[in-house]
Amino acid sequence: MSIDFLLISLVVVVSPGIGVLYTLSVAISRGSQASIVAAFGCTLGIVPHMLAATVGLAALLNASAVAFQTLKYLGVAYLLFLAWSTLKEHGSLSAPTASSSSAGRVILKAVLVNLLNPKLSLFFFAFLPQFVSVHDAHPVLRMLLLSGVFMLMTFVVFAIYGLLASLVREHLISRPSVMTWMRRSFAGAFVALAAKLALVER
Repeated sequence: MSIDFLLISLVVVVSPGIGVLYTLSVAISRGSQASIVAAFGCTLGIVPHMLAATVGLAALLNASAVAFQTLKYLGVAYLLFLAWSTLKEHGSLSAPTASSSSAGRVILKAVLVNLLNPKLSLFFFAFLPQFVSVHDAHPVLRMLLLSGVFMLMTFVVFAIYGLLASLVREHLISRPSVMTWMRRSFAGAFVALAAKLALVER
């Protein structure tokens, strides 16, 4: 496995995006345990893109303007929904519950965050093949291996982001005005990402 692949993947993963933003918002609103769940959900959201790239469906997405636009606007709508949900949250954060149902909701939202991002599919389609040789005896296995490494890096980096954010959580819980500002900031960031995604072209 080349150093170039690892370095480029690390840069892509570390760069703040929709998944990082969601993980941070969960860490601040629910704590470190929930942030790990969110990081895991965001990582799971990569699987459909990985499979699509592996079997060639990403090529269809790249060629079909209708498919690309449909997925893009589903992503925009979901980001706006996240913004609205974030603004709607109220109440104390001092005693969050870690029930299986709440963890399930965190994972579902995290999966949708990455699932409804057409640029991730295009990234897998354009990026991974560059590191798969035409002379490779098992190109599919090679692509799955590279995708697995990318997913592992995503989980680790997102988990670190979440844990770091959870460290300042206790300082924010006792300050409702700060939490309100944080919620508005996250909501605004989701709206900005939605606007950016809406302007994306193939």
